[in-house]
Amino acid sequence: MTTNSLAERAKELYEQAVFGGDPEALTQADRELDAVEADLALARGRVLHARFLQDRQEDPRELPLFEQAAELYRRLGDARGEAEALFWIGCYHQVVRDGDEAGVPFLERSYELATASGDDLTRSYAVRHLGFADLAKGDRASGRRKLEESVELRRKIGFQAGVAAGLLALAQVAAESGDRDAELALLDEAEKTARDCGAHGILQWVERSRT
Repeated sequence: MTTNSLAERAKELYEQAVFGGDPEALTQADRELDAVEADLALARGRVLHARFLQDRQEDPRELPLFEQAAELYRRLGDARGEAEALFWIGCYHQVVRDGDEAGVPFLERSYELATASGDDLTRSYAVRHLGFADLAKGDRASGRRKLEESVELRRKIGFQAGVAAGLLALAQVAAESGDRDAELALLDEAEKTARDCGAHGILQWVERSRT
């Protein structure tokens, strides 16, 4: 919905309530505006997170945006939206604040809601980062299984750039395990997958991993 159409819709509902005497119009207006506000907060938060990945400078607005989105989605009963927002809260704690312990409960809840709502993309992100948390605490077997689950989910939905990123993470696990053959095979597959789908950022990561 564009800004103009949203404004017109809000005006219609206002007039329906005030002039038409329909109190339910106000409830509908709140829901529609909350949905747009949740989507916008989530989008702004993601942009701020991307900036963090580029310059490693934390922006204090990022976490409140994700928290606002999660609360609005929860209020709306939108489990799919809530799952995505909770993933980003967990990701913020884990990646920006280096806080696996703080992030894991949000990632676990995100995984549960994403599974229940059939959102395999968010589920792939949540389980990927749960895998990172396992690896950070030294549980390599569980971490690898979760990274493999993430890759399989991404293959299922055709998210090839995500598949390439997942293969790269598995290559790093293989390297840390001393399995050079597996590492090279995974790097080759990650490179081919990234090249085929035009994921140039992933290609750069692969190249750095080979040095």
